[in-house]
Parts: sequence; structure tokens; C-alpha cells
Amino acid sequence: MVEAYISSLFLLKFKILKILFTSISLFLSVTTFAQSKTDSTKKLNEVIVRGYYNNQPLLRSVSAVNVIDSNLIRTQQNTSLVSTLNTVPGLRMEERSPGSYRLSLRGSLLRSPFGIRNIKVYIDDFPLTDAGGNTYLNALDPLSIGNIEVYKGPEASVFGANTGGTILISPQPVNENNVTASVTAGAYGLFHQTVGIQQKYKDYSFSFMQGYQRSDGFRAHSAMERKYFQTNHQWNYNNKGNLKLYAFYSDLNYETPGGLTLAQFELDPKAARPATATLPGAASQQAAIYNKTLFGGLSNDYQISKNFKHVIALFGSYTDFKNPFITNYEKRYEGTLGLRTFVDYQQNNNLLKFNAQLGLESGATKTEIKNFDNNAGSPAAMQAFDHLKANQNFAFLRLNFDISNKLLIELASSLNYYKYKYESFFPATIESKERKFDTELMPKLATSYLISNELSVRASVSKGYSPPTIAEVRASDNNINNDLQAELGWNYEAGFRYHLKNNRLRLAANVFQFNLNDAIVRRLNANDSEFFINAGGTTQKGLELETAFWLIRNSASFLNAIELKSNYTYSHFRFKEFTTGNVSFDGNKLTGVPANVVVSSLDFQFNKGLYFFAQHNYTSSIPLNDGNSVFAKNYHLVELKTGMRNIRIKNIKLELFGGINNLLNKSYSLGNDLNAIGGRYYNAAAGINYYLGTSIKL
Repeated sequence: MVEAYISSLFLLKFKILKILFTSISLFLSVTTFAQSKTDSTKKLNEVIVRGYYNNQPLLRSVSAVNVIDSNLIRTQQNTSLVSTLNTVPGLRMEERSPGSYRLSLRGSLLRSPFGIRNIKVYIDDFPLTDAGGNTYLNALDPLSIGNIEVYKGPEASVFGANTGGTILISPQPVNENNVTASVTAGAYGLFHQTVGIQQKYKDYSFSFMQGYQRSDGFRAHSAMERKYFQTNHQWNYNNKGNLKLYAFYSDLNYETPGGLTLAQFELDPKAARPATATLPGAASQQAAIYNKTLFGGLSNDYQISKNFKHVIALFGSYTDFKNPFITNYEKRYEGTLGLRTFVDYQQNNNLLKFNAQLGLESGATKTEIKNFDNNAGSPAAMQAFDHLKANQNFAFLRLNFDISNKLLIELASSLNYYKYKYESFFPATIESKERKFDTELMPKLATSYLISNELSVRASVSKGYSPPTIAEVRASDNNINNDLQAELGWNYEAGFRYHLKNNRLRLAANVFQFNLNDAIVRRLNANDSEFFINAGGTTQKGLELETAFWLIRNSASFLNAIELKSNYTYSHFRFKEFTTGNVSFDGNKLTGVPANVVVSSLDFQFNKGLYFFAQHNYTSSIPLNDGNSVFAKNYHLVELKTGMRNIRIKNIKLELFGGINNLLNKSYSLGNDLNAIGGRYYNAAAGINYYLGTSIKL
């Protein structure tokens, strides 16, 4: 079976290479007139991992971390984060329909009908994940992001409760005075427009961005629209301190076409979920998500002395969330306030560099939830009315020892406190009650050793912890579930990194085993309302491989550079001690997780501002139910993008670009409904489609 897989993959790769090189030849023949020079292949600096005020060269990092820089983000399509984030081994992002993101790190999507669970996400100094466990990543415009750091495996030591990992997002930096604008249009009514301004003075800088995106979607009843505004400000009020403000407002709505059975998927993948004898269809019920989110944060960074620094960040958000669904109409209002602060100490000498961080993070989210009957997209009779408040607090300590610039040791831990209160007003009145979870100590021990200037090895042991989110405690079945326990478990991993001088060749590998207890999984009742239970646990073993190689670089010829990348993820994830009723799922593959994923790309850079990018994604079959009786087929995706940067017309810098997605026109489902009632697992993704765009900078 392995031999057959390798053989089929090789044949497909050969066909893809033929397509690529034919396209490249055509591209070269029509673009030789270009006159402008390029700066896209300047000598790369050493990759630095920010790690929340704990900068380290990537080569020496003790964590399983990947950096998605601005070059990679702008190389991909600018209307979605899916292709960009899926380049990271161990990370899987899905989009069931435009705007409907799901994201997992080294794990299943069993907790996530949509959205993100058991992962902590930060923007700059501020947690985007609220105290109730919600993370509205789809509220962001992709072009508002400067770079992303992805930390895989439990990072609860300094980032609080999570079992999957942590994602740190940095907004676009303010490096120069400019005005920018971009427009992208494509198949299925795609339109994306942005305008931005950056201004830098001696001690003060600011940026403002406006974005608008819409799409009709590939399927019936899958349109989306997002209006987005963001601003950043930084004031260096003296030579020791700076004050930063970050805020965004997002008005996002997208239709949810619903899952199809296999027969429906094969007959008409563009169809929305049809009505049945007992339930109406998605279009007739106007099933959709309406999310208006205002988010803001203010942080102060002050260098108290040569060795001590203090950072404090205040953050808050408000979300107006509406979800007309097949069986009900939910209105949810969420308000969050929080604080993160720590003291950083550094002491350096020739043999030992010591760094310590001591701090705390505290957040509270109030949620008001009302459910009504759904009368063709309008709320009717009330079904339920509840108030909930989640409090998530943790104190953390991280110690870093750098011995002789060779051996790095990180000792870290956090003490986590989580509780929620709830009260009900309808259909029955329940006075305010509180549930406290056990205080959890979340340690991490990690080390890396620099064998030579090019090669390092690393190992770590860490504990993961993730309590149920408010959306799981009070799911769409309208019941408050006080039986859910927190997930927790230990992660063991090791790896190496190899970087040739000037990053001409980069290799990395991680192996890990994560033993998770009380895994939270989603269930659906007969009328498609969801609820959550604890599975006995899972055993998750994995391998992640990364390669990046510059075949040509800094050449004076017309073909300036070629970079080849290839990443591989192997996931041997299994249930253990998981029984529902009289059915045991022990030893079954974890639902929603493909065993093999290979993502490869070729990036051609030319010395006259031209570029050509091609990416191939192979994803193996995916189990769609816990019994492993139904699997989604494997698929191959090919994406192409080409364009011309740095076209100058006086003081205007212009870029023209275009791309094709799903070049092979594969029929596949990107974002399956797991354990779906009636076999409605499939959410069809778009076939072959295109986009064209331009951006300008003044």
C-alpha cells in the first residue's frame, strides 16, 4: 500500500512539473519586456523568533516553531489564510465556505464545528482568544498581517490554557511613510479591496487600514462579506519607554450552505443542504453567521534599568454574534476585559546569558445567549435564554539559560485558574451558580544544543491543559453541560535544525508523542443540535519534516533565484479508552485527521521584478466518523501565482499579479462535518478558479 502511494504520488508530481515548466516557458516568453529592477532576493538575515519578548535565532529555538514572514504571505493569495497556514507542518486549516475558518494544531477538529478551540492566539501583545475560549480569526483581513509565529504542542507555560499550541500574529510594521491600495477580483464574485496609510515621525508612528471583501461562493447559499478597519499607534515617549495602541473593527457575515451526503456531493457539489422530511434546508432557513467584533489593546513597555523591563497590556473586545441555523436562531453578545503584565530580567556575561520573566494574565468574558425558533431567517418564539461568565487567570514564570552560546535551557511553568458562572432565565429560571476547575500547574522543560554553526538539536517535555469553552459548556442543544472535564496531557518531543550559511539550505525535523486525557469531542442529536462529551483520551504520535533550498540565488542572470520548499506531516493519532454506549472506538484513527500531508512549492524570482510561484498540496484520506466507517478521499491541489513587482511610475510603485487555484480541478471537501447525522459530511470546495489583482504604493 505504501509503495502504491509513493508510485502514484511520483507520477502526479511528474505531471505537475510538466505543467509548471510549460507555464514558466510561456511566462518567460511574454514578460521579457519588463524594465524595473527587483529587490525581492536580497540577502536574507538570520530568522529570529520573537517568542513574546524572548528573541532567539530560529536555529537555536527550544520550541517546535515556524515563522511565516511577510514574503511568504504576499506570495500566496491575499484573500484567505488557508493556503498560507497549511504550509506549516502539523497545522491544518479548513474553510467550509468563504469566511468559515477552522484551525487545528497537531490534533483533531472534533471540538470545532467552526472556529478554533484548544489553541491560544495573540495579536502583538494582546490575546485574541477570549476567556470563554473563542477566537475569531476570520474577523481579520489577511492583508493586515505582517508575520505569524506558530508554536506547536502545549505552550501553557507562558501562554495559558492550550493543548494544541500558540499562534502569535504581528500586524504590518510601520517602517516608512507611504500610502497603499490594492484590488483583487476573481471567480465566483470574488472582490477584495484595501487602502492603508503609514506615517512615521521622530517619536511617534501610526498606521490605518481599511479592507472590504466579498464573494458569491462556489456553492449555492455561500456568499460572504467583510468590512474591516484597523489602526496601530506607537509613541516612544522617552528613551526607556514606549506606548502602543492596536484596534480593529470587523463586520463579517457569511452564509452556511450545510453538509451534503456523498450522493448529493457527487450529483451536485454546488448545492446547499436540501430539506428532508423532518427538517428544512439551509437556504430556506437563511443559515448564516453575522459577526461584528470590536477589539482593542493598549500596552506599555518600560526599561526600568539595564537589567529590568516591565510590560503591561490592557485589552478588551465586544462581539455581536448572530447565527440563524436549521433548527434555531442564536443571538450572542460577548464582552471581554483583560490584563497581561510581566517583569523581564536579563543578565549577560561571557559564559552565561540569563533571562527570566515573571508575570500574569487575567481575563473575563461575559456572554448573553438567546435562542429562538428560526422562521426562515427571522427569530420567532424563544427557546432559551442564559447568561454565562468565564474567568481565566494564570501566573507564569520562565527561566532561560544560554551557556557558552551553545546550550539553551528553558524552565517554565504557569499556574492556571479557570471558572465559569451561569444563570438561566428561560425556559426555567436557575439562579446564578459557579463551577470552579482544579488549579493546574503547567510545566515545561526544553533545551537545544548548537552542535555547530549550522546544526542544532532540541528536546522538550510539556504539559497541556484546555478547559471546555463556553461554546461547549452551553452548546446549540441549549443545555448547560456541567459534566465536561478539562483536557490535559503530557507532550514529549525531539528534533533538529540544519541551516547552511546564508540560509541556502534549511532542514528541520520534529518527532513527538502527546498523550491526551479526557479529550473533548462533538456530538449531534437527532435534530442536528450539537453537544460535547469527554472521550477517554487519545495518543498522538507524529513526524514533521521541513526542507527549503535555494537552487539559484543572487545570480546576475535574468533568472535571479529559485527556492524549493517541501514539508511533510505524518500523524498517527488514535483513540484510547473511548466508549459510547456499547460501542468502543479504542484504537480507531482520530476523526478529521489525515495521516499524510505533503506541501511543496517552487518560487521563481527574476531580476526585473517578475516572479512565478507554484504550490502542490497532497492530503491523504480523512476519517469522517469515530467508527472509521467513512473516509473522505485523498486529494491533490495545485496553485499558481505570477506577477510583476516594483514597476515604477514616478513615485508610484506598482504590482500586477494573477493566479489559479485548484489547477487540476479536483473535486474535494475542505472542511468536513464530522460525525454528521444522516451522512451529511461533505462541504464541497471550489473547482478550478482564478484571480487577478494589483497593488500600488506611494
